[in-house]
Order: sequence, then structure tokens, then C-alpha cells
Amino acid sequence: MRIGLSISGLANTADEARYAEDAGFDFVGCGEHVFFHGPTPNAFVALAVAAGATSRIRLVTSIALAPVYPSALFAKLAAALDVVSGGRLDLGVGAGGEYASEFEATGVDVTERFRRLEEALGVLRRLSTGQRVTFEGEFTRLDGVALQPPPTRQAGPPIWMGGRGEGALRRAGRWADVWMPYLLDPDRVRTGLQKVRDHAASAGRDPEAIGAALLAWTAVDHDGEWARTTGLGTVSTTYRQDFSGLADRYLLLGSPGRVLDRLAEFANAGVEHVLFQVAASEPDDRRKIIETLAEHVLSAARRF
Repeated sequence: MRIGLSISGLANTADEARYAEDAGFDFVGCGEHVFFHGPTPNAFVALAVAAGATSRIRLVTSIALAPVYPSALFAKLAAALDVVSGGRLDLGVGAGGEYASEFEATGVDVTERFRRLEEALGVLRRLSTGQRVTFEGEFTRLDGVALQPPPTRQAGPPIWMGGRGEGALRRAGRWADVWMPYLLDPDRVRTGLQKVRDHAASAGRDPEAIGAALLAWTAVDHDGEWARTTGLGTVSTTYRQDFSGLADRYLLLGSPGRVLDRLAEFANAGVEHVLFQVAASEPDDRRKIIETLAEHVLSAARRF
């Protein structure tokens, strides 16, 4: 199992990315919103900072909201980040939609987000070759233009796709190298991954080439009750709903042993990559959890 750390994407991005690399994490991730309930980063900007602060660790946008960008701009940002990082980008993409105001603010009809996402992936695939492209889509028109410099791989960065619905599973089967859901239990990960692979086979792709990742809200400490309380409070505040009845099913909270037991269940369901989203709002609490993950979870989880 490969283990990643979701960085805050704010003022301490460089420090957290360096720590993650030095501690032995395999990748750092950063999600994004234009607007949300609280402070949020831009994934491309934050991971560019992380790229400049590190030399080996991989970077994953977790996730970038492709529909709020013009498709050509989205491809340009992905290619630029891949190039400046030396080919270390894994491009996590999704449709978003849980905060409709950011779509309105960017001039995008939220009901178009799935069609925009599909078109953006097709544009990315075409432009990643570095060759001149002519294309007429629903939202994008390319007239003999070439993306320079292109990404380091002609096929573009590996695609990680979020989402849990049937449409998301179909899109992941068509486009993704890695399917990365969140707020799912191991049974739903197992069945979802099988559906993604079935869709991949129907699209003429090798189903076994598609891996599964888990974006997991996590709070871990030797004081398991403190970790549970801290994590539960953070996630409930973030989503503005009480997660107390959902925590044992969807969140990784408690002692290192408890978290490792849950990771083993997800590994048995097919998860090969885990991105820890630290469930703590206070900087000292966040640092405490990250250090516990590095010292008491990371090496053991790698053996799954």
C-alpha cells in the first residue's frame, strides 16, 4: 500500500511537503474549491509550491474541479505542473457540485459539470501529445493549436478520478488509472472497484490496470479517544452535519492499532493507495496527528 498525506494548501504548504518527503510518504495531495464553507486552496498553485520544496515525492490533485476551468486552461495547468515537478504529477479530477455557488461564480451551469468533465479529459488527452489539435466540442473549440511544453508523458499525467455514483464509476472505467472515492466503507469500495473494472473492459481497456485509492479523513493518536473526538468534530464542522453515527463506517479515527486494522480491511477490498486527509483544525493538533502517522502507521501500512 502506498501512503500519501493531504497537505493544507495554505501558508505551510512547503513545510508540510518537505516533512512528508523526509518522513517517507509516497505522495502529497491537495484538493481545491473556488469557494466553499471555509478557507480552501487551489490545487495547482499549492502543489507547485510543494513541487519546488521537494525532489522525489509524487503530487496528486485530490481533486481538481475540471468543470470550473476552460478545458484548454485545465490542460495547460496540468502540463505545467507536471513539467515543473519533473513528471511527478498524478492528476486527480472530479466534477464537484456540492457547492453550487462556485459554479455560478465561474460562469458554469452546475448541471453541465459531468459533460464538461468528460470533454476536459478528452481535450487533455489530445493536447498532451504536443501535436497541433483541431477539435470542436460542446464547450471547447481548438483550431490547430499545440500545447507547449506538453506533459512529460505523451498520454498525459496518470488520471485519478473521484466519485461514487454510477456515472462516476462509468467515467472512471473509461478514463482513470486510479479510482479514488471517499466516504465509503470497504464493502462499497470492493463492489465499486469491480464496477469500474467492468466499465473499463467494456471500453476496451485492461481492467486489471486500474487501481483503487482511498481519500480518508484521519485522526490518530495513542490517546484514541482524543483522536476520535478531534476527528469527529473536524469532519462534522467541515460538512455541517453530525458524523457521530457515520464515523466508524467512513472515517479512520483512534489509536494507531485501530487505524491499521481499518486500513487492512480497505487493503483487502482492493485499495492500493491511501491519502490521509488530516481531521484536525488546530495547527498543533494537525502536527500531532501527522507525526503519529509518520512514526506509527506509515511503515506498517506499507506492508498491506
